Amino acid sequence: MRKLKNSELDRLNIEEFKSAEKTPLIIILDNIRSLNNIGSVFRTSDAFLIEKIYLCGITATPPHNDIRKTALGSTETVTWEYAEHTMDVVKQLQSENIKVISIEQAERSTMLDTFQPETNQTYALVFGNEVKGVAQDVVDASDVVIEIPQFGTKHSLNISVSCGVVIWDVFSKLSKTQTS
Repeated sequence: MRKLKNSELDRLNIEEFKSAEKTPLIIILDNIRSLNNIGSVFRTSDAFLIEKIYLCGITATPPHNDIRKTALGSTETVTWEYAEHTMDVVKQLQSENIKVISIEQAERSTMLDTFQPETNQTYALVFGNEVKGVAQDVVDASDVVIEIPQFGTKHSLNISVSCGVVIWDVFSKLSKTQTS
């Protein structure tokens, strides 16, 4: 088996990406400290044609060298916007009939493996601070709270890993509902 060269991967160029139909997912980063995590979220969002990323609170914004290192150009493709307050974004999106889902460990959370997205519904996935997680007021305002099942000794996953796991899972489930 031969590894493919980048030229063989048949990827979209920037213009094609911007005009492509997007996955009905929006990402909200709630006070993310690590610039590498932010860049990684951009890169994952590019890979799965995410509609938009909201960078909230202390979350840094492009252009920044440390974001650029892990984003590998995806800050130029994925639409993003800065908002000072995460709750403002949550309220705005909910007023547009977008369901807000916090990714957090909480009472009565829905395990990711059992979550079934609705057809023709856009979702906003909220990922929280590396230490404190998603702010409690955002969790309270969310339509759903999803928890990633974990079975080891650690209490959490890195935010960029959580983002990749959740985006892939929801993207896969949405793709199946569209082809069914």
